[in-house]
Amino acid sequence: MDLTVQKNLLLKRRAELAEDLIDIEDKLDDPMPKDWEDRASERQGDEVLEALGNVELDELRRIDAALARMEDGSYGTCAKCGDPISDERLSAVPTAALCRNCA
Repeated sequence: MDLTVQKNLLLKRRAELAEDLIDIEDKLDDPMPKDWEDRASERQGDEVLEALGNVELDELRRIDAALARMEDGSYGTCAKCGDPISDERLSAVPTAALCRNCA
């Protein structure tokens, strides 16, 4: 597996997530409407945005952890059993820290 390609994919995805999170934060900072019904609707939308932001933040953390493993040389090695993680698994899940058996 070409680590440079994997690293570039992870960095690209990280940049996309960071941009999305900034957009979400900006939308959540918008002032609330004065109308009560509009405010209720806006609040539901904010809850959806917060949930989406949490999912994206979690993915961002997994990407950062994978990039750190690349830097320290442990990328592609299962964090639980120490066996190699298959190239197929890393291609499908570039942030994988565990081999298929341990996951």
